Amino acid sequence: MLLSQAEIGKDYVIKALNTDDEELNSFLFSLGCYSGETITLIARRGSSYVVVIKDARYNIDKELASAIVI
Repeated sequence: MLLSQAEIGKDYVIKALNTDDEELNSFLFSLGCYSGETITLIARRGSSYVVVIKDARYNIDKELASAIVI
């Protein structure tokens, strides 16, 4: 399942990053978003998603949310 399909408020474990774009992979890794890490979807606002990774909140777009496999 993709993060863009996740339930709000539920914890998920990241299984993979579904992208071949190295820049996107590096950006996600810099947020602490990598396989085995816990991620929580806090809210959806239009085409953006508010997530918590390692006690930090981030606002990501649909492209990033669709690249995160949970």
